[in-house]
Amino acid sequence: MRIAVTGASSLIGATLVESLLQRGDQVVAFQRGQTDSPDRPTPGPGELVTHLGDVRDAAALDVALERCDVVVHLAAKVGVVGSRDEYASVNIDGTRNVIAAAQRHGARGVVHVSTPSVAHDGRPIVGGRAEPPIVEHGTAWYPETKAIAERRALDSSDERCAVVAVRPHLVWGPGDTQLVGRIVERAENGRLALVGAGRSLVDTTYVENAASALVAAVDAIAPGAACAGKAYVVSNGEPRPIRELVEAFCVAADVPFEPRNVPLGVARRIGSVVDAAWPRLHREDEPPLTRFLADQLGTAHWFDQRNVRADLGWRPSVSIDEGLAALGDWYRARRGEAPSR
Repeated sequence: MRIAVTGASSLIGATLVESLLQRGDQVVAFQRGQTDSPDRPTPGPGELVTHLGDVRDAAALDVALERCDVVVHLAAKVGVVGSRDEYASVNIDGTRNVIAAAQRHGARGVVHVSTPSVAHDGRPIVGGRAEPPIVEHGTAWYPETKAIAERRALDSSDERCAVVAVRPHLVWGPGDTQLVGRIVERAENGRLALVGAGRSLVDTTYVENAASALVAAVDAIAPGAACAGKAYVVSNGEPRPIRELVEAFCVAADVPFEPRNVPLGVARRIGSVVDAAWPRLHREDEPPLTRFLADQLGTAHWFDQRNVRADLGWRPSVSIDEGLAALGDWYRARRGEAPSR
């Protein structure tokens, strides 16, 4: 197949591109910035073409998505810093541009990569599924604009171009600068904190599993498919206490694990104050805490995977322990040390 991947330079995007190339697909990588060698030779029979562009540029997308069978839309503005207009222009308008280009060029399907936070209202999620997105989220622009984008993407699914939404939960792995990278940086600087002592159970997703779930969605999506017009949360299906996971990341990176415990109620109050103060201070760096992050870090969220298995035919292939071993080896390699295995 000829498959376009927006946001191809991200951790998930790069892993997905490699997976598709390994099995012989033609891949169009659409990304904002140049990588070291975007058209590098890759083991396997696949073919890679890179287009530099922004999903807000409809003309650039129109060129890149020509003749594509399926589009995987990963590009997004993430994090918690920025105005609503900034988030909306990428996450809502950009998604609209991707869907429109895919439809114009006769793609049979779009895999829209979303996030479980679109349906998280601050209460614990215990064995949940992909609940409808909350389009008036109120706590952060990222989940709100992603919720609107997901709803519009799924509403556009039709008999010519089907759409499925995949919500990978807390993706991590070697090279991760978002989840693992931030935890390690804070641990190194003595600023590591756990909300509610880190006792809440959470699902996470090793990056290779996230990529394989997207490959499964690529293969499944088509007009009339069981997954058309639906959303799915994917994860390793191994919920663990947040404290245990954070400690394991610190051990893998060989940094101190000396967290401070912050009660959830206190964290929410601090986060609300930060939410109000950060824009007024014209700060562009990541705040230490927000109300959205307090809710994410202080409540349980793990998910029932049976519908993913039934409709996408997908199961994770790398366990959390195997992923942690690979993460430790990656950090050891960065330090010039031999792998542990």
